[in-house]
Amino acid sequence: MKSVKDSLLLRSSCRRYEREAVTPEQLQFIYDAIRNTPTSYNGQQFTVVDVNDQPTKERLEALIGQKQIKTCSHFMVFCMDYHKIMAGAKAKGVDMPPFYDTVDGVTVGMVDASLAMMSAVVAVEALGLGCCPIGYARTKDPQAIAEILHLPSHVMVICGLAIGVPREHNDLKPKQPASLMIHHNEYRQDDLTADMLAYDAEVQHYNKTRAGSQTDNDWVSHIVDYYRAAMDYEMLQALRDRGFDCKK
Repeated sequence: MKSVKDSLLLRSSCRRYEREAVTPEQLQFIYDAIRNTPTSYNGQQFTVVDVNDQPTKERLEALIGQKQIKTCSHFMVFCMDYHKIMAGAKAKGVDMPPFYDTVDGVTVGMVDASLAMMSAVVAVEALGLGCCPIGYARTKDPQAIAEILHLPSHVMVICGLAIGVPREHNDLKPKQPASLMIHHNEYRQDDLTADMLAYDAEVQHYNKTRAGSQTDNDWVSHIVDYYRAAMDYEMLQALRDRGFDCKK
C-alpha cells in the first residue's frame, strides 16, 4: 500500500482502465474509508451509490458523456442525503425542521458528500488503483440520473467517481503555488496578479508539452469559459426537483 505522502502528492486523474475488476478486499477498504469520513454534527448527510452493473454504467455514460464511466470497474455516485434522517425522525415521532430548505443545509450536505469522495480518493490511491472525479454527474441531467439510480426525494447527486485498475498514469497537473492557496492569519493584502499570471503561463506550458493530447489552453481563459458554460446549468431548479427549496 502506498504511503499517505505518495497517495496525496502523486495523485492524478485516471481516465483509462484495465478490464481487471477491483477486488472485494480493495472495495471494502474504500467503503470503510468512506464510512469514517468526518461530517457536520456527525450527521453523515451523504450516501454513495456504487454502480458496477455494466448496463447501468453504460446508461450513465450515454447521459453524462464521460467514457470512463463505462470502462471503470466501479462508478461511485456521491449524494447529499436528508432522506435517511427524515425516515429516522418519522419513525421516532421527532419533528423534522426543513433544514434542507436552507442554504446552510444544502451546504452541509454538499460538504459531507465531497469529504466522503475525498476519503474514497485517498483510499483508492493508497491501494494503487486509479480514479477520476466527474462533476458532470451533478450538472448534466440531475433528474434523469436520479431516476436511473432510483434516488428518493431529498437525495441529490453531488459528484461521481470512476474507480478501476489504471491503464495510464498521467503527468501531474501544475497546481497554484502556496502563495495563492495558503494565507496566514488573514487573506493576503498585496496584489496577487503577478502570481496568477505566472501560474497561468505555467499551465499553458504544461498543456503544450504534456504527454498525450496537447492544447494551447491557458488557465484563466479556460476556467472562465467553463464558468460561462455553467451559467446555463439550471441547478436551482434541479435542487427544487430533488426536494431542496432554499428559503434562507
